[in-house]
Amino acid sequence: MKKPNDIIIKNVTRVAIVIILAFAINLFISGHHHPGGGFIGGLAFSSALILLFLTFDMESVRRNLPVDFKVLSAVGVLIAVLTGVGGMVFDKPFLFQTYDYFDLPIFGKTELATAVLFDIGVALAVIGTSMTIILSMGDDR
Repeated sequence: MKKPNDIIIKNVTRVAIVIILAFAINLFISGHHHPGGGFIGGLAFSSALILLFLTFDMESVRRNLPVDFKVLSAVGVLIAVLTGVGGMVFDKPFLFQTYDYFDLPIFGKTELATAVLFDIGVALAVIGTSMTIILSMGDDR
């Protein structure tokens, strides 16, 4: 059987993955002050991974990306819940948010908020769940 010549698809995918991941990071970071955040950033990140699985064979992607997406979603939910419970430790309501400004070496004066931790948990949960669903539908084992 002749192997298909898909060099154009693979090279375009390599460029598209970088663009999609940069957009996903932008969506995640802008979630505090503009539309975006952990959910939509996680979905955009998942779309880049799905494009990888569609373009390259599943086994080579799994070999180069040895992530158990079920564990990733569990860790994401755990981070989100612990962030919510963190406020209760200091006698505040569930999901209480606090922030402060820090002088970081490269970025200068930067706002850091506990909502970022919650968004990280949501993003990990969305990536893990969506990839588990997609891979279970596409897996022929």
